[in-house]
Amino acid sequence: MAILSKIRNRSGLLLILIGFALLAFVVQDLFSNGFKSISKDVGSINGKDIAYEDFRTKVANVEKNGQNGQQMTTLQASNQVWNQEVSIALLTAEFEKLGLRVGEKHIVEVFKADPNIGQNPMFLDATGKFDVKKFKDYFKSNPEGIQILKQREEDAELNAKYQIYNSLVKGGLYTTEAEGKFKYEAEMNKVTFDFVAVPFSSIKDSDVKITDEEILAYMKTKEKKFKSEETRELDYVLIQEKPSAEDEAEVKNKINSLLTSRIEFKNGKNDTIPSFQSAKNVADFVNQNSDIPFDSTYIAKQDLPAEHADKLFALATGEVYGPYMFSNYYCISKALGRKAGAKSKASHILISWEGTQVPNKKEKRTKEEAKAKAEGLLAQAQANPSMFMILAMSNSDDSSAQQGGDLGYFGPGQMVKPFNDFVFNNPVGKIGLVETEFGYHIINVTDKQDAIRLATIAEKIEPSEATNDKIYTQATKFEMDAANKDFATLAKEAKLTVNPSVRVKPIDDNFGQISNQRQIVKWAFARDTNINDVKRFEITNVGHVIAKLKKVTEKGLMSVEEARPQVEGLLKNKKKAEMIKAKMTGSSLAAIAASNKVTVMTAVDLTLENAAVPGAGFEPKVVGTAFSSKAGQISKTIDGNSGVYVLVTKTVAKAPALPKYTDYVNKLKPQVVGNAGRFMQALKNDADIQDNRADFY
Repeated sequence: MAILSKIRNRSGLLLILIGFALLAFVVQDLFSNGFKSISKDVGSINGKDIAYEDFRTKVANVEKNGQNGQQMTTLQASNQVWNQEVSIALLTAEFEKLGLRVGEKHIVEVFKADPNIGQNPMFLDATGKFDVKKFKDYFKSNPEGIQILKQREEDAELNAKYQIYNSLVKGGLYTTEAEGKFKYEAEMNKVTFDFVAVPFSSIKDSDVKITDEEILAYMKTKEKKFKSEETRELDYVLIQEKPSAEDEAEVKNKINSLLTSRIEFKNGKNDTIPSFQSAKNVADFVNQNSDIPFDSTYIAKQDLPAEHADKLFALATGEVYGPYMFSNYYCISKALGRKAGAKSKASHILISWEGTQVPNKKEKRTKEEAKAKAEGLLAQAQANPSMFMILAMSNSDDSSAQQGGDLGYFGPGQMVKPFNDFVFNNPVGKIGLVETEFGYHIINVTDKQDAIRLATIAEKIEPSEATNDKIYTQATKFEMDAANKDFATLAKEAKLTVNPSVRVKPIDDNFGQISNQRQIVKWAFARDTNINDVKRFEITNVGHVIAKLKKVTEKGLMSVEEARPQVEGLLKNKKKAEMIKAKMTGSSLAAIAASNKVTVMTAVDLTLENAAVPGAGFEPKVVGTAFSSKAGQISKTIDGNSGVYVLVTKTVAKAPALPKYTDYVNKLKPQVVGNAGRFMQALKNDADIQDNRADFY
């Protein structure tokens, strides 16, 4: 009781102490985070916030569904959703500005364009046309249908507006008659001129110095071009978790021991353990001793390990081959039998009809029309089998048409039953017709392969616990030593390679060639990570990465160091041009050439389209000046791509005017139409986009 009384008496003091501790914790967090408020939004687009909770739900759905059957990481899903959110936000704003509206007809057309909906037999009427009522009734027949339909309609409405917007953009891009005329003249007008060229290479690069201030001043004149994202640059070494020579020897000994019978003492008596060759139940023997379970399927020679295929395929039943290495496994294989024609190869021509679930049909046809066409093609193929490839390329509704109908090799059960039965029940060279749910198939059996059934014991060669402990000790020591020693020198002493520097952005997932290493990227951008800091990261099934933060680049203008490779040469040529111009004086080309120790050259019949100056390369400014100069007069100096020029125009031959320039307008149209696809990037470039995902992922 006395103790409890003391606690009560001192409870006020205790609360004050706890309060101070909490305050210290909060203050420390504020300082470590730079007094930055924690946002509940993953970003914003032109001032419109994207709430984290909604964004997270969408990311979870994308991550769960994957893409093309491939598993997605959280960050990959995040990137996909973010790009969608940005595009939708920017496009929706454009739609609102233009007052775009769509009705049910537009939405229905979007639905019809989706093969999973527009060609689904459930939504087609008796004539094979899309039935809107059937489509709506299907969704309304279950409680969740109305909500699903609403979401589908919202997506379809957005898609319809996008199609209208895209059409408006394309419609706003056109080629005028004047542009066609300019194109014609650029191709057909010709100029001949004499010139003197003094190349930039006549002055050594070492004689021209470019300061950081000059590079920075140039960058500021083109800030958009030299805009830089926030990045971190790291050096790293990789210490791989790989088996030692002792680990490999242990696996080899284990596999070799299975080739001979042995006696083991168990339960007070000797027990004979059979060899792999003498084992009665091969499947059980494999499953007890192999990292890869027993597989009873027959394997064609082409599917066997290439290095050992000849010897494995030649095994007699009961014969054992090995030990041998395959990938990172140590193996022995036993032949269990051979099967003729286990794999087949075939080509086909698919003729479908309206109602089958086959996208991109070459033409619309009824089932009766499809059958008639298929029978006609069958007759042609049987009469002239060498024409089968051409017939498939020009008639088949299947994607294999591009390969002349070739489907490659396949085993029993891989194709739909009627197709499978025809191929495996007929000899090579047989051509016939079968019907499946996809349509009518004209099939040509082109090859068959024998296959062998093998029982294979394979044990993976992996690093042992003792080996991993040594690797861990080495990596940990390197991390500690690198904190106070030169990274490259230490790596050399340890016989490790410093990999090329890796530059990462805040929301990157991969680190160099190592995928899904968000932990390294997050460390590099952490507020308490400083230049020259070193940290070790353990990566499952890879090993240990020891990374050193080498450089920090904040968002804004690119650093002078980064820009120098792009800018220095350009600025040097400008300085060289001024030095060359000072010496390009004289009353004639011959005098100018003599003072610069070059010769007068002649360019004959050049055009603006073909502005390749002899001995100098592509020089449109030079050719353009020649066209605009008065014949017989020396031009002013011209700063070209490869040097400084002066010229005297001799003749300009202008092409005769045409009544219409339609052909030249048509030449320009494809390029103009191609520009329509650039509007999305243009919208992004002009938008105020704030990406805060790095705070959440």
